[in-house]
Amino acid sequence: MDTDQKIGLATPLGFRSAFRFPLQSKSARRELVIGAIWLFVPFVGWILNMGHRIMMTHRMQNGLSAWPAWNDYPSLLKHGTITFLGMVEYHAPAVLCYALAYILEIDWLYPVSAFLWLIATIAVPGYMSHYCLSFDTREVFDPLKAMRRVFQGGSAYWQAWSIAISALLISFSGFIAFGVGFLVTSVWFWQVAGFSFATVFSEKFQLKRGANQSAHTTPASAPR
Repeated sequence: MDTDQKIGLATPLGFRSAFRFPLQSKSARRELVIGAIWLFVPFVGWILNMGHRIMMTHRMQNGLSAWPAWNDYPSLLKHGTITFLGMVEYHAPAVLCYALAYILEIDWLYPVSAFLWLIATIAVPGYMSHYCLSFDTREVFDPLKAMRRVFQGGSAYWQAWSIAISALLISFSGFIAFGVGFLVTSVWFWQVAGFSFATVFSEKFQLKRGANQSAHTTPASAPR
């Protein structure tokens, strides 16, 4: 299997490198298509794709090629579920605020809910890359720690967001292909975003264990 990886966590982050990351080799493109196929399975497919991105980052942080990562499906489901529950925790205050606004008919709570949702979304990348390294659930369920990391990420963190938002907008072009193409472009977008934030936080917090973090990394064996 082709595992050539020219773009990895040691590659300077930019639009070109991030956009090309999920498409750079036959292995990468194959796993992109597998992820798109899994989206035909409601919710479970999305969770598995989340777990897949976690495993890709984990492998790169340990000096391996990101691929193959579509294996050990129970682990993918586990990691995807844990990180999803973190998202639920972070966004829960916004959802609660919205519910109160609706039930009690308090209009000013709607913008508060939107603000809380935005803050939660900004904080989420603050735990993803740290969880990827060691699969320590304590990294996930600590919003204040995640937010501190976001601020420590500096301008590079916001560069990652600019790349992610641009990829999101581009991904809607997939609807042109009878809507089915969006399954592929949405997985591409999520991998671009995941790679961008993983690059920033892995560099900032030295979340790379492998001795070889340069281009062309090839795994000798899959990590446990």
